[in-house]
Amino acid sequence: MFILVVVDQIIKSAIVSHIALGATTTVVPGLLSLTNLHNSGAAWSILQGKLSFFYLISVVALGVMVYLLWRLRDKRLYEFGIVLMIAGTLGNFIDRIRIGYVVDMFQLDFINFPIFNFADACLTFGVILILIAVLKDDSFEK
Repeated sequence: MFILVVVDQIIKSAIVSHIALGATTTVVPGLLSLTNLHNSGAAWSILQGKLSFFYLISVVALGVMVYLLWRLRDKRLYEFGIVLMIAGTLGNFIDRIRIGYVVDMFQLDFINFPIFNFADACLTFGVILILIAVLKDDSFEK
């Protein structure tokens, strides 16, 4: 988990250092570009500027996820999903506390999709793993 948070912060730092705010650099034409974007909201820039709300939600979410990680520690797929979600939440929480916004950078050029960051990707893959774990979990069947 620690490594994922460090990778997130290194990527964000590199983007801020090497790409001007609002500028875009093509990585793979027609597929992926890097953009330095500051997002003071959540996904799709909703709830712009509501830092207190994001602080509260992040702390509550982290508490719930740490509890679930402890509770489901013997179920690997749940564990991996929760670890990814904690890392993603921490990565964006660090940005909000440190600089007051989240740095986003990955732009998918082949589809109209919001620009996102590594922490967002961790959160998304974590949720996908949790959904797969729930679908595979025999304890929900009667």
